Amino acid sequence: MNESLKLVVVTGMSGAGKTVAMQSFEDMGFFCVDNMPLALLPKFWELIKENGNITKVALAVDLRSDAFYEQVITMLTDAQALSGINRDILFLDATNEELIARYKETRRAHPLAMDGRVADGIRKERELLAPIKSEAQLVIDTSNLTPRELRSKIFNQFSTNKTVPKFHIEVVSFGYKYGLPIDADITMDVRFLPNPYYVPELKNQVGTDQPVYDYVMNQPATEKFYQAYLKLLMDIMPGYQQEGKSNLTIAIGCTGGQHRSVAIAERLGNDLAKHYVTHISHRDVNKRKETVNRS
Repeated sequence: MNESLKLVVVTGMSGAGKTVAMQSFEDMGFFCVDNMPLALLPKFWELIKENGNITKVALAVDLRSDAFYEQVITMLTDAQALSGINRDILFLDATNEELIARYKETRRAHPLAMDGRVADGIRKERELLAPIKSEAQLVIDTSNLTPRELRSKIFNQFSTNKTVPKFHIEVVSFGYKYGLPIDADITMDVRFLPNPYYVPELKNQVGTDQPVYDYVMNQPATEKFYQAYLKLLMDIMPGYQQEGKSNLTIAIGCTGGQHRSVAIAERLGNDLAKHYVTHISHRDVNKRKETVNRS
């Protein structure tokens, strides 16, 4: 088995926040497994041992039956006994009233009371989970926690300097004629800038070509806009980080997504990269060329 393998077993009451917890561990670089059949665990440990590169595993355990609970106790005992594994149990809990409110909000049935009252399922689950909760190294009551606050607690407990995820920015250019990027957090329309498309020698070039880039940047309106927009973004980035966001997508749009938006996205991405991990992409930069080639 890998030396110093960190295993975190994430369990607790259904509806208490296991999804948020697993997303947090994934952001910290853990190899995450959600609801693996316990019969596959021996094979899983073999694969981890053969891989040799996996040092952090988060295993979410969703408990649905009495027999399953007995298997979980056995699994946790076996994992603790394995040489080279540092095992912790994270137990997520919440008050019955809060769990009922969350189930009513999502209109889902409780897994232990599919045809009955949610309260009955919660009561049964709490009884079944009592032995595991008593074994947990960390119990978090999520009753009054927002998802961001839960993430923060998990990061504070399980992250190290090497595992804290860096804030990542995606800068993407696009053309409004092809629709808005559905994953954009911030969208800026630069169609107010003069369009290189109407300059014959620039029409068939794109914003990454130096003549087009220079044309866009040398417009009187460009510099004033760009400096104000860059300052705005730099001012608000810390707020997104404090809210627990690990990545942010900034979309820059023009009519066709080949000239103005591409040039602005290139400059913006390069400037943001001086302070944050940043990736630049151009969604629609080749669409017009592809259309011409097919015609």
